[in-house]
Amino acid sequence: MDSSSIQLKGSEIDNIEVEGSTISISFSRAIIIKTMTGSVEKTKWWQAGQLVFEAVDASELLDTPLVCAGGDVGENVYTYRDMIPVPLESRGKAHCDLYFEDTDKHLKISAGAVKLEMLAVPKYIEHIRPE
Repeated sequence: MDSSSIQLKGSEIDNIEVEGSTISISFSRAIIIKTMTGSVEKTKWWQAGQLVFEAVDASELLDTPLVCAGGDVGENVYTYRDMIPVPLESRGKAHCDLYFEDTDKHLKISAGAVKLEMLAVPKYIEHIRPE
């Protein structure tokens, strides 16, 4: 089975939009790592996308653009450290705590649902070979 995930470190956020109780985090360049079944190699891609939190209870917003350095994204009992699985869509308790290069501020959101929407076509960067 093939799998993909967004690597938070190095992913670029160009906008954080609030509309009512929904917060959308727009990635202009999300770094995607794809793993292919039976292969020791992985591939690195980039693609635009949005991480959408609905029924937001609490949030702490930051000015953009930002380059992500890591953090946690969670849904129900799962917390994903420094990555986001592709696809991701869940109702129930959702949260994020992201941190960024060149600042000590965090983006913290607590919500009732989370959804990852990938946009456009992924673009190849490189093969990642084990050392």
